[in-house]
Amino acid sequence: MADIILFSAIKIVVVLAVVMGGVAYTTLAERKVSAWLQDRLGPNRVGPFGLLQPIADGIKFFTKEDITPGRSYKPSYFLAPMATLIPALITFAVIPFGESVSLSGKDHRLLIAEGTGLGLVYLLAVSSLGVYGILLAGLSSNNKYSLLGALRSVNQVVSYEVALGLGLIPLAMTAGGFDIDAIVRAQKGGVWFVVPHFIAFIILLVALFAETNRLPFDLPEGESELVGGYHTEYSGMRFAMFFMGEYANMITASALLVLLFFGGWHLPFLNYGWFGPVLGGILSAIVFACKTAFFVFFFIWVRWTLPRFRYDQVMHMMWIRILPLGLAYILVTALFLYLRGPIK
Repeated sequence: MADIILFSAIKIVVVLAVVMGGVAYTTLAERKVSAWLQDRLGPNRVGPFGLLQPIADGIKFFTKEDITPGRSYKPSYFLAPMATLIPALITFAVIPFGESVSLSGKDHRLLIAEGTGLGLVYLLAVSSLGVYGILLAGLSSNNKYSLLGALRSVNQVVSYEVALGLGLIPLAMTAGGFDIDAIVRAQKGGVWFVVPHFIAFIILLVALFAETNRLPFDLPEGESELVGGYHTEYSGMRFAMFFMGEYANMITASALLVLLFFGGWHLPFLNYGWFGPVLGGILSAIVFACKTAFFVFFFIWVRWTLPRFRYDQVMHMMWIRILPLGLAYILVTALFLYLRGPIK
């Protein structure tokens, strides 16, 4: 029992450190990739190749003057950044990130929350809480731009929560449940789900872009028309917490795409058992991290490539295009599974 508690504590500390470090250096990756796409120089002054830039930014945010609007509603104004960041961090509790590691004669899963057979349900529930932080920020700031950004966010996120469910249901039907581990195992040694469930992949990809408020779905911020949207009245570390939540959500979304459609930590023709119980687990975590990093790059690439959609286009895409397509695809999947019968 003591070994399990100790290993769980170690996993929490390590994963939190990796995620927070990943959030910090994803901001650097954003600036580097955008500079590369636009044929210009990115940060290159602080440390070799600019690698210490996130540390300098962190010091700046901690020491920057924190201004609180006099007419804001203080309780919800102070709560909003935490309500955005905390759900973004705790979603990683059910993300498995590798094979089991054998320590002291016992197998330990590379997963913070052990025995979570409803991982997808947990992700849907917790990820939907992030909109409350944006809503509280917009309402409590007593600023018309912030209010408009909050209203946009509620409409967008609530709408695309439906698309998120439509993209996940066919996978759960195929794997026989909402356990993320079971979905990953169903892809081991076979075809990754992105091939038979390409339509579900596209639906989920669009929904995740909308859920993370990334371009071309950054309507809640809308710098060109709303100054900064819901966070217009925030500064200092509270302002940084909103972006930490955004980048944490982007990392979680990338990991989810890898797990559900691209085999998780598995690679074709590679058996981690060849490398032993410890080295195999570490290698699987490295493979998973590399796949996740690719999708983080993809999120950044899309942001600096596509223009922002109009609000009516976002709503039309969801309710006129994605909703009928998702429902039809669920029906086709159910019919196929019924005709196929149980696998023997």
